[in-house]
Amino acid sequence: MPTTMNLFPKINKLTFGDNSFGPAHLPVAAANQSTRLLLVDDEPRVLSSLLELLNHRHFDIDTAGSGAEALERLTSAQYDLILLDLSLEDMDGHHVMDFINKHRIETDIIIVSGNVRIDAAIGALRRGAHDFLRKPFSQHELFKTIDNVLTQRRLRQTNRDIAYQLELSERTYRYMVDASPDIIYMVEPEGRFTFVNDRACQMLGYDRRELIGQHYSVLVHEEDFSRARYAFNERRSGDRASRDVELRMVCRPHTPHAENFNDTSMIVSLNATGMHLDQADPGKPKYIGTYGIARDITARKQAEAVILHQAYHDVLTNLPNRLLFRDRLGQAILQSRRNGSELAVMFIDLDRFKLVNDTLGHDKGDELLLQVTSRLKGCLRKGDTLARQGGDEFTVVLPDLHVRDDARVVADKFLECLNLPFDLAGQEAFISASIGIAVFPHDGETVDELLRHADVAMYQIKGQGKNGQAFYVETMEDASQQQATLERSLRRALERNELEMYYQPQVDAVSGRICGVEALMRWNHPARGVVLPDEFLPFAEAHGLMLPLAQWMLDAVCRDMRHWRGATGRDIKLALNLSPKYLDYPGYAESISEALLRHDIDPARVEVEISENICIVNPERAISQLQELGRIGVSVAIDDFGTGYSSLSYLHRFPIHTIKIDQTFVSQIVDRDGHYPVVLAMISISRGLKLNLIAEGVETAVQAEYLLANGCEMMQGHRFHRPMPLDALLAILRTQHH
Repeated sequence: MPTTMNLFPKINKLTFGDNSFGPAHLPVAAANQSTRLLLVDDEPRVLSSLLELLNHRHFDIDTAGSGAEALERLTSAQYDLILLDLSLEDMDGHHVMDFINKHRIETDIIIVSGNVRIDAAIGALRRGAHDFLRKPFSQHELFKTIDNVLTQRRLRQTNRDIAYQLELSERTYRYMVDASPDIIYMVEPEGRFTFVNDRACQMLGYDRRELIGQHYSVLVHEEDFSRARYAFNERRSGDRASRDVELRMVCRPHTPHAENFNDTSMIVSLNATGMHLDQADPGKPKYIGTYGIARDITARKQAEAVILHQAYHDVLTNLPNRLLFRDRLGQAILQSRRNGSELAVMFIDLDRFKLVNDTLGHDKGDELLLQVTSRLKGCLRKGDTLARQGGDEFTVVLPDLHVRDDARVVADKFLECLNLPFDLAGQEAFISASIGIAVFPHDGETVDELLRHADVAMYQIKGQGKNGQAFYVETMEDASQQQATLERSLRRALERNELEMYYQPQVDAVSGRICGVEALMRWNHPARGVVLPDEFLPFAEAHGLMLPLAQWMLDAVCRDMRHWRGATGRDIKLALNLSPKYLDYPGYAESISEALLRHDIDPARVEVEISENICIVNPERAISQLQELGRIGVSVAIDDFGTGYSSLSYLHRFPIHTIKIDQTFVSQIVDRDGHYPVVLAMISISRGLKLNLIAEGVETAVQAEYLLANGCEMMQGHRFHRPMPLDALLAILRTQHH
């Protein structure tokens, strides 16, 4: 049979936080269930009469002829209504009721008894009986009493169902509100809290009892009172209600939020709407308070602030970047126009920074920039602006100059502090600076003019030997324009991928096969076309650009070697020209070795060509440098051999593998049967010292035949191949391979 425990058969247990709400709280019966009765009387005739009488009402009826039988029935089944006789042979009916109350059996009781004593009736009513029928009773009286009791029972059950649903709804709502990631609150018309959820207490660090009854202003940052007043007093609803009002709420110190963000306030986005009664009593206000939701957006606002800061500041030094500097310079120009005052713009370029950066490493270079920033800032006033343009370039704006010479004083301070040694993790480094100065309004009235003229003045100092400062004058423009333009273009050539490696084959004159190539750099200038190295490499050496160019060249030729090895199956030797200045950099050999290792190039396939002059100026230094190259496994060739003075006396001391006959001697060969003693001497020297020999600049058949006849088999020049890009070289190598 169904029981009242089946009211919600799918619900086992609902848990909200630490509260439980389950079967123990479920109602006992439902209106659509059949009514179950228990008839208890020790007179069989009475039981039979009651049973026959009530069967017509379609009740589900059990009977008990004694008190013990009644207790057994109550133990094994559940009944909606019990008709109980008080005078039972084995026990008093009061004992049955005591059993029911003791075991909290949910049932209703009607006493049906011939005992007319008043104390018996009172005892029954005290024990929970709903009514008392005195034997004998009429059928109408019995049915009326039963109907009254069952009606009350159904009403109680309905009330229980409603209370259960209300409690379930309230607990569900409270769970949703307290589990919300947002602050949810209600304030009464005067602005005092009437409700705050658990999240508000967790985030703000207050107990709910501390906040209920408090005015909202205790949680609002004092600078945001004006905005908070409208939101917390919001009386509108719908689309006109407050949306996304941002303000700061104060946290109690030492809350998790305050510890995470090192602050005692959080930024919230607040949505508020007024609460109104649809039907209020006459004379009473309909507005009863404000309901609001506040979402913590502190992390988002901090992230936005970081992004905004990074957009206008240099990541390494935290100085304003060029965008912010231009904005501040523009504002300073407007202010100077209003005040009729002067301002100075400085363009600072660090001398020898690239040497430190490339020899000691980028980490040390970054540390140097940080120390430079600190020293420069120490020379400035509070209202001055120091910015990093990028790389080793800085700019400064000095507003409100009293006299023009104030800018010179600041520039001299810069130079003085930068000339002091820098300690980079125990390694001492020295740099200087070239500073150009332009003054508003004499040297320009716009941001671009002032920056350009300060840049021109800076390049004038660089051209005069660096480590100095100069004011812009108009005569600098023409003298330095071409040089400055060339240097800037060359600096940007690396960034814009305008450089390209060409290769001139070195040929075995007997077989005509390519045995090696010499790498030659070309500059694909966007306006001038292909620029040869003789035009821009000397300039690069003079302006400290050889190191980045050499590093780029190393990577480029290694990539190309790996490419032609994979494309043609040939692993020909590469000759690479290195500037003497590159060999002066500490760590040059390690840089070459790292590049070869990174690209999986056998060092034995690489030959470094050095000028003969390096061996003459400082022979001992040159020997040490060449030995470094030998230790990493690359071979060494003396380029332009024979053009230097008294180089022959040192030749046997140098760890070299190849000598190249300079084209000035080769060009003198005009007759197959002629006598050219210098060329013959070089061929003899190479044989005597067992060195490889290559003749360069071979342009005619006569030259090739003469050299071959006298023992020089390796040649390069226009007679065989001109310098060519990689694709053309690959095409020739593929042809010779097959």
